[in-house]
Amino acid sequence: MVDTDTVIEDAVEEIANALGDDTAIIALSGGVDSSTAAALAYEAVGEQLVPVYVDTGLMRKGETEGVRETFSYMESLRIVEASERFFDALAGVTDPEEKRKVIGEQFIREFETVAREVDADYLVQGTIYPDRIESEGNIKSHHNVGGLPEAVDFEGIVEPVRDLYKDEVREVARALDLEAVVSERMPFPGPGLAVRVIGEVTPEKVEVAREATAVVEDELEEYEPWQAFAAVLGKATGVKGDNRVHGWVVAVRSVESRDGMTARAQELDWQTLQRIQSRITGTLDNVSRVVYDVTHKPPATIEYE
Repeated sequence: MVDTDTVIEDAVEEIANALGDDTAIIALSGGVDSSTAAALAYEAVGEQLVPVYVDTGLMRKGETEGVRETFSYMESLRIVEASERFFDALAGVTDPEEKRKVIGEQFIREFETVAREVDADYLVQGTIYPDRIESEGNIKSHHNVGGLPEAVDFEGIVEPVRDLYKDEVREVARALDLEAVVSERMPFPGPGLAVRVIGEVTPEKVEVAREATAVVEDELEEYEPWQAFAAVLGKATGVKGDNRVHGWVVAVRSVESRDGMTARAQELDWQTLQRIQSRITGTLDNVSRVVYDVTHKPPATIEYE
């Protein structure tokens, strides 16, 4: 348990002191980390804060509409359509670390563009403690830590929840009266669906990951996993109707965890797994088979890249 009153008071004071009378933008993804950071920053400086949600084309199904609805009370909210720029930047990139760095740099360039438009000198981020541990420990580069480019056109970056674990951020979110759809939602990677696609990131593969993940989240809601999703691994042959197809292989992943530093694969019943594969292969013509990942963390990570 964390003393949420103290955390909120200290974070609001830190943000107010760091920004003074300056305008700042907040990188808002709709996840609990960035949403909590946004709520803290808004409480600290009000309309000095410009929330910026970047639609990378790599987000969950319905994410953009959800952010627009949830944060409509922030009149300065900006939604940036940048999917074409992200896919162009990722073209031909297959290395997982390179993907993260490309996405991190593109995010910063999008934020810098808005910052110039609104004359903002500061960037607020929802970086949390595990992001720093995994980036600094060379486990993987988080787009908001190790994935940041060396040259950043901001006077300062403010990270009000940087010392908290995910479960602690949730406690703060509840104390701030954020809606349950935000405070209790499953984690989603900052680089988005790009890290759930093995190899080059293409619109087709991302759409498969997006639709399949929506099925997994829906079917496994009653199991209350810490995180559950689908990833696109590659292609394999299959049969649909009377035709042989060479379609995508989708891996389903569902884990239990406290803070994401370690995790255990959930033991799902056979009927549930069959229902998931039936929905995925039945609604996505370009998917030939579905597999279930039984690997814990360690030795695996939760996400695929």
